Amino acid sequence: MQVSSKPRFTRARLAVAAALLLGLAACAAPFRADVSRFQSQLPAPSGQTFAVVADDPHMAGGIEFGQYAELVTQRMAALGYRPASGPESADMLVRLDYGVDKGRERVRSTRGGYGSHWSPWYGYGRVGYRGGPWHYGWHDPFFDMGSSIDSYTVYTSGVDVKIDRRADGERLFEGKAEAVSRSNQLQNLVPNLVEAMFTNFPGNSGETVRITIAPEKK
Repeated sequence: MQVSSKPRFTRARLAVAAALLLGLAACAAPFRADVSRFQSQLPAPSGQTFAVVADDPHMAGGIEFGQYAELVTQRMAALGYRPASGPESADMLVRLDYGVDKGRERVRSTRGGYGSHWSPWYGYGRVGYRGGPWHYGWHDPFFDMGSSIDSYTVYTSGVDVKIDRRADGERLFEGKAEAVSRSNQLQNLVPNLVEAMFTNFPGNSGETVRITIAPEKK
C-alpha cells in the first residue's frame, strides 16, 4: 500500500484557515461614513487664511487633538486655503470636534430551519460622545425557541467641522461625518472620518451623502 507524503488537512485545520480568511476579509472591508454638510458664503480658495481650533476647550493643547488638527490643516491647504501663524491672525477659524460612543450590542439570531436574521433592536438616542448626538439605545429583541444567539459590539463615531469668519464670528460652514463600525479606536477612525468630510468638499448644502473610503493597503 502506497502512503502519500502530502499533509492531511483535518477539520480543525480547515476551520482555522477559514477563520483566518474571514479575518483578512474583515480587515479589508471599506470604511463608510454618512456626511452632512451646510454652507453659507464659504469663500472660494483664493488666499484666505485659516487656523484649526478645538470646539471643545478641554481638547485644546492636547497631543491627540494636535494630530487630528494637522489632518484637517492638510486637507484645507490642499483645497487652496493658507494656514495662518495662529488663530488671532486667521481669516477663518476651523472648529474641530470628534469622538466615539460607548457602543451597543448587535444581535444575530439563527433559527432552526429558517436561516438567520439580524435583530433590529436598536434605535437612536440623544446622549453621545462629549455631549454630541452619537449614541444608540435599544428595545427587547425578538427571541424564538430553538434559536442560537450571537452578539457583538458596534460603535458610532463622528467628526464635526465648523468654519467661522474670525472678524465677526459668522458661521460659514457646518459638517458632520458619522460611521458605525466594530472599532472604537479614534486613532484609526478619525483619519477616515476626516477624509470622508473633505471628499468633494464642500458638497451640496443640506445634502447627506454616503462616502466610501477604500481600505488601507498592507
